[in-house]
Amino acid sequence: MTELEELVFPLLTWYRENARILPWRSDPTPYHVWVSEIMLQQTRVSAVLDYYRRFLKALPTVEALAGCPEERLMKLWQGLGYYSRARNLQKAARQIMEDFGGKFPADYGSIRALPGIGDYTAGAVSSIAFGLPEPAVDGNVLRVVTRLTADPSDVTKPETKKVVTEALRNLMPLDCPGDFNQALMELGATVCLPNGAPLCDKCPARDLCAAHRLGQETAFPVKPPKKARRVEERMVYLIFHQGKVALRKRPERGLLAGLWEYPNDLAPWPSPVEGEVAFAAAGRHIFTHIEWHMTAYTVRAESEELPPGWVWAGRRELGETYSVPSAFAPFSHIVEESLK
Repeated sequence: MTELEELVFPLLTWYRENARILPWRSDPTPYHVWVSEIMLQQTRVSAVLDYYRRFLKALPTVEALAGCPEERLMKLWQGLGYYSRARNLQKAARQIMEDFGGKFPADYGSIRALPGIGDYTAGAVSSIAFGLPEPAVDGNVLRVVTRLTADPSDVTKPETKKVVTEALRNLMPLDCPGDFNQALMELGATVCLPNGAPLCDKCPARDLCAAHRLGQETAFPVKPPKKARRVEERMVYLIFHQGKVALRKRPERGLLAGLWEYPNDLAPWPSPVEGEVAFAAAGRHIFTHIEWHMTAYTVRAESEELPPGWVWAGRRELGETYSVPSAFAPFSHIVEESLK
């Protein structure tokens, strides 16, 4: 991988001139870097910024996160998706309080052992917050490296990630490992783009890039074909009574575990309460392996009685207490209009 050996200087020069100004870069404490990296998993930077600021305002320390009530934590995370990330954040915070006296551990092994932290996140926190020469290899980095070297290896295989990780470890600058990792991430996020043509005219590595020389930039990275998602047809009931909407809590395990939702099930499904039923809207939501095709109906409930464990929520409760997943966003305007 001779292309990689020549990459370090132009990449770092480019990064220092072009890096986006982001709050966790301006104040790279271990807690800030960790929270940002967890939020950025499966989520764009632009979508994370407001959540990050609000989260840190509410939970500015590891101790505050460890002691946060679950409903409050889920509400702060609402809209980011992949809610297990938030639960693992809190598990890790509690472990830091118990095992490290509330001080974020400063070595790679201890960081890697925390709940919800894999090789990438451990490498990112270690290098950015503590200056340790640990690679942080995510999808962006794999894309940059395999294009740069025209590597036909399957990037979904652990062996490929291991080879790339060790190659980067051997050339990582000891005086600025965090900058080097962030530069690779930044290049992949803003120039060496996924799902389309990269912006090679803006790339500091274009003269080194094997894929660019071959005119085959989009041939890399190599991945196997994706399996088709399972489609579920679901019927959703938006049940209203006296300015409130009915919610139920999902099971503590599985998809959207422990979150509040508008009652729904696989179609056909009869209304769970008595009342006037009318078609409201259709919607769709895509999860990693499942796709929900939803048909929503409004129900004007005849009484306040609900099945056990369900609750009535008004505008204030929806805004401050109950976290409803973004899967139901196609129907939020209907709920808002009905709760006025």
